[in-house]
Order: sequence, then structure tokens, then C-alpha cells
Amino acid sequence: MKKFIVFFAAAAAILSSCCNNNCSTIKYGEQVVIDEATMMDKIKGGWFGQTIGCTYGGPTEFKYKGGIIWDGIPIPWYDDYIYDTFILDPGLYDDVYMDLTFVDVMIEHGIDAHVDLFAEKFANDDYKLWHANQAARYNILKGMKAPESGHWMNNPHADDIDFQIEADFIGMMTPGLPDVSNEICDRIGHIMNYGDGWYGGVFISAMYSMAYVCNDIPTIVTEALKTIPEGTKFHNAISSVIKYWKMYPEDWKRCWFEVEQRHGVDIGCPEGVWNGFNIDAVINSAYVVIGLLYGEGDFFKTMDISTRCGHDSDCNPASAAGILGVMNGYEWIPEEWKRGIAKIEDMAFPYTDLSLNSICDMNLELMKEIVEKNGGSFENGVFTFTANEPHAVRYEQSFEGLKPVDKVVLKKTFTDELTLKFKGNSIVVEGAVIKTGHSDDAYVANVSAYIDGEKVEDFLMPFDYITRKYEIFSKYCIESGEHTLKLVLNNPHRDFALNATNMVIYDNE
Repeated sequence: MKKFIVFFAAAAAILSSCCNNNCSTIKYGEQVVIDEATMMDKIKGGWFGQTIGCTYGGPTEFKYKGGIIWDGIPIPWYDDYIYDTFILDPGLYDDVYMDLTFVDVMIEHGIDAHVDLFAEKFANDDYKLWHANQAARYNILKGMKAPESGHWMNNPHADDIDFQIEADFIGMMTPGLPDVSNEICDRIGHIMNYGDGWYGGVFISAMYSMAYVCNDIPTIVTEALKTIPEGTKFHNAISSVIKYWKMYPEDWKRCWFEVEQRHGVDIGCPEGVWNGFNIDAVINSAYVVIGLLYGEGDFFKTMDISTRCGHDSDCNPASAAGILGVMNGYEWIPEEWKRGIAKIEDMAFPYTDLSLNSICDMNLELMKEIVEKNGGSFENGVFTFTANEPHAVRYEQSFEGLKPVDKVVLKKTFTDELTLKFKGNSIVVEGAVIKTGHSDDAYVANVSAYIDGEKVEDFLMPFDYITRKYEIFSKYCIESGEHTLKLVLNNPHRDFALNATNMVIYDNE
């Protein structure tokens, strides 16, 4: 195991107890001194570990929904597996190239870049997006600003995993500085998420930040959890993982079961309501922690358990392996998992000019700026900074006071108008523009929505997949009761139609 190389600062400086990689507690307010080579090894461990974990879990992504991938089911791996995946399935690495999108903005505009620059960059890039990201992209392209673009009243996917899988880079740039990580998360995370969806990114980035100054996994988890307000669904779920890990320290499957039955219900994402599919940040962050706690510091075991928890089984081991990589460094990662990665380390990730090696270099340079701005220094090849104690970000919860009361299969295709009756106070209509003829893809549907005869919204629905509206319509928190929704297609086209697939109805709890 590679050990820290620690240089003594001036006599007045107090060194952290993290010397020799033997830190089980974090002495807040005391100086930490880490040389550049060690810091780069940690940065490289984070980025390469994240990429390895993502690749390992890729084949099972959302194939196991609400169920464990049992030990007897093999997960493929061979020496060139990373290279082959990178070439044949580059879209798998969305949780890496989305990070890189935001890093690009920092490189060009600085660490304090305005939130609009981050929003415009990812909204106008030409890669495919899903769930909270795509809903936010649509909101931004129609002129809505963050944080409204990620707020649950405008984004049915506000609690989804999106920011959780895109926040790794923030923790990797803020060593021992979770309060700084929180501020960056506040700017970027509310572009696409709110509430528990935002907390997923806050928590993951805090664990990375803590991993620079501590090598005890339970400490990293519990200290990072301080960033999440008590009483939130997210805090309750991670607390449950810790509780059942202590009760069943040798049985991760029992822990998984206890957490799943208490926290495995998704009420936000329309696709996940009353369905085995769960892309909610609460349960997927819990799987990251299950992997970390039961993995006991072993790279493969950690990655494998996070994967076998199911659901978003590429992104969860990616974060777990990345956190271990920061904690122990790249050189510590076993060779069997690094074989073949040399073939891709200088290859640009999809939709970006950054490779693994170049992003590590950029991470180091941006880290220098962040450390120096926050009272630390980088001098003579040595980082000196003071680890700060994590503090909770503000309380916010999506869909508070609402519960799903009905989910109706529609399968209704229309070219003029559609009338739907529902009883409740909120409605989401799933669906999309579909092509029925041979015209090009430039069509944009112009739709008006009326509730009880009163127009509530005019909106556009591009057929184009990159700029599409993720759901046809959503409206929350009207008066509870019986209502009629009418959707009117104002510009019908012979080669296109609107296809309404399902509607989800909510009412007061």
C-alpha cells in the first residue's frame, strides 16, 4: 500500500494525524501537509477508480431492479475489458464525461464560474441525456434558469440520481474542504436536481473530500453525512445503512434488504412510481455506502457489492471505487483492475477533449486554486491546508406532502387533442412526439394545456431526441379534487403525433 509522504511545515504548524496513511479520525482545524506527488496519486486513484468501477458495473445497469445480483451470477472482466468497452460502448461513461463538462467550464472560466455557464454548457452539448438532466436541459433551452430548472415543481426528476453521479469531481478538487464542496454543489447541483437529488451529489462529493484526509471508511461516511440535514429522507436512508451495517456486519444482503424495504420506494420519477425501477438518489447513494462499509477497504469487494445491490449498478460502484482510489491512491489499486487502462488513459472521453491523464492534470491545477483561495497554500511542491468540519446544507425536500394515488396506462396517440380526467392535486403525463411518416426530424410540436377549461401552459415539444421534453406535461399542487386535463396540439403534422403512455396522479398525504 502506498503511504503518504508528509513534509513538515514550520514549527508552528500542526500536522494532521493522517501521516503514514493511518488516520481513523479527522482533526479539524489542524494543518494537513501533502506533497504534490502523493496528491496526484490520489487524484489519479479517484479518476481511474471511478472509470474502472463504471466499467465493471456497466453490463448490469438497471437489469436488476429491486433485486440483488446474487453471487453465483458472474460479472464479466478480462484484461482489455476497459479498452473494449471504451471503444464499443462510450456512452456508458456518461457519469464521467458529465463531470468533464463542468470541469471544462472551470478550466475556461475559473473555479468561481457563474452557474449559467455550467447550465448553458451541458444544455447545449450534443450528447444524450436522461431523467433530471434532460428535463433540466429542456428547461434551460426554453429560458429557465437554475435553480428553477432543477426544482421539483418544474422537473419531475428532481430526486433522481443525476447530480449524484456528476459530483465526484467536486470532492476530488476540495481535499478536506467539505464546506467548499458544498458551495460548488449548490451552484451546479441545482441546475438539474433539488432536495434528495441534490443531497446525493453533496454527500458523494463530501466523501471524496474526506477521503483525502482520512483512511477509515466508517469515519468518511459518517463525517460526510454531516453535510445532509437530519430529518430528510436522504439522511434517514444513509443512517439506516449505518445502523444495519452495525447490526449485521457480516451480511450485506441483510443490510440491503432492511434498507430496501424502508427506503426503496420512489415517488418522484414517473417511470419509477409503483415500479421496480428506482433511479432515486436516496437508494442508489445507499448502495454506494453499503459497498464501502461491507467492502472493508478491498477494491474488488467494494466495487462488487455496490454493483450487486442493483439498480444503477455502473454509477454506484464508480463512486465507491473512486472514493477508495482517492483514499489510497492509484498505485494501491490492484494490477488486475488496472490492466488495459493504459490503452485508454490518453484517449479523450466522448464529447470532450479530456482524457484520464489530462483530467488528472487539470484537477491538480484547479485544486491548487481552490486550496489557495480557502486559506491554504501550494509552495515548493507541497500542499498545506486546514481540514474543516462538515456542516449541513439547507433543508429542502421534493414532493413534500404528496403521495402517488393512481397510475394509469394510457397508450393514446393523438394528432389534435387529448382529454384526461383525474382525481388528485398533481398530474404527470408521460410520453413523447413520435414519427408516423417520412419527414425529417425538425418538427417541434406546439401544445397548449388546459385544466378545467383554463389554459395553464403553452409549450413546445421537439421530436429531436437531444432537445426533447422528457414528459408531455406535469403540474403539481393544484386544488385537490376531480379535474379535467386537455392537451391541444396546435400545429398538427401528417408525419408526427403525440403518444401519451401513462399518467401519474398525486394527492395530499
